[in-house]
Amino acid sequence: MKFSIKTITAGILLTISATTYAIQDSDLPAKKQTDLKLYATASEAYNMINKEREKTLFVDIRTRAEVNFLGTATMIDANIPYMTPDMWSDWDEKKNNFKLAPNSDFLSAIDTRLKTKGLNKNDTIVLMCRSGSRSSKAANLLKKAGYTNVYTIVDGYEGDKARKGEHKGQRVVNGWRNSDLPWSYKLEKSKMYFDL
Repeated sequence: MKFSIKTITAGILLTISATTYAIQDSDLPAKKQTDLKLYATASEAYNMINKEREKTLFVDIRTRAEVNFLGTATMIDANIPYMTPDMWSDWDEKKNNFKLAPNSDFLSAIDTRLKTKGLNKNDTIVLMCRSGSRSSKAANLLKKAGYTNVYTIVDGYEGDKARKGEHKGQRVVNGWRNSDLPWSYKLEKSKMYFDL
């Protein structure tokens, strides 16, 4: 069987386009952009993870309280909070909520989960937070630590807020839960984060 350069090039382009997603930095607010520029919607991430399950680490980086009360995607490998409440008495006047501080164990917990799954810093990691902002910060932290293939789910678990209409201000626009992807309130202990 003969292959021409044109046929081989077409095959390569087809392969590349099958794994590239249409989201560009210009499509996203600055707070959702990452240095690696690897983005997926919840639906795209679901398909990507299903396709490459054994070669992908899927991490819900929301706090334990969020996961406990709002549930999580059933197919996550782990919940590893990127941010944790420093003290429940610390209040953020600007945001009108409790202050969160970076989880000092985040990188080592990611590394442990990767090794447990037989993966390394060059394998695919998919991060999901509430709406895509924390996951972008976590992806940048992982890049600085030498991870090379970190995707962020740009619409997160709960999705973006509606800008108008009956549900204005509510997270009903997109995201894992609003896309009818598999999730549950029932948590698996082996996937949950415990302080070391």
